Amino acid sequence: MQPIILASASPRRQELLANLGIDFVIRVSEVDETLEEHISPAQQVERLAERKAAAVAVDIQDGLVIGADTLVFNAGQVLGKPINREDAVKMIETLQGKSHEVFTGIAVIDAATGQAVVTHQATAVRFKSMTREQIERYVNTGEPMDKAGGYAVQGKASVFIDSIRGCYYNVVGLPVSKLADVLRRFGVEII
Repeated sequence: MQPIILASASPRRQELLANLGIDFVIRVSEVDETLEEHISPAQQVERLAERKAAAVAVDIQDGLVIGADTLVFNAGQVLGKPINREDAVKMIETLQGKSHEVFTGIAVIDAATGQAVVTHQATAVRFKSMTREQIERYVNTGEPMDKAGGYAVQGKASVFIDSIRGCYYNVVGLPVSKLADVLRRFGVEII
């Protein structure tokens, strides 16, 4: 089997990939993650995932490079990572009491042949209504600060999640079922 390379520094993606029993190495891609205007969230995450994978694939001779990118889309706006505590509070306030979507793009590139498969997954997440005090206590944990949308579904924010429609792992940052389907196209069977 050819080497698997994860083009991501995300500990969550690394953990999810390791849980599948896949041997992989990490090569973090250094790409501009500036969002493009006038394209859908699905196109955004696919393009960024492909950029990340391509930036690593160009420097190696052999291997399957996995790139991924996740964003939160709420009321027509993309929510990135909060820039400060106040920004995190505002983000959670906009999410509480309603549903939003989480998109993750996946790109797998065969470095030897240049063959690429790029796709995405979307999941709807509904937050419970929250008091300002609950939001501030959550933000004070520090958990929101490096997360798209300002929350970690697998962390303390789990107590505020009312429902998830779609792939839970997509919200964590790597839709493993979809990734397994893509890897299968390259001859890699997970189980």
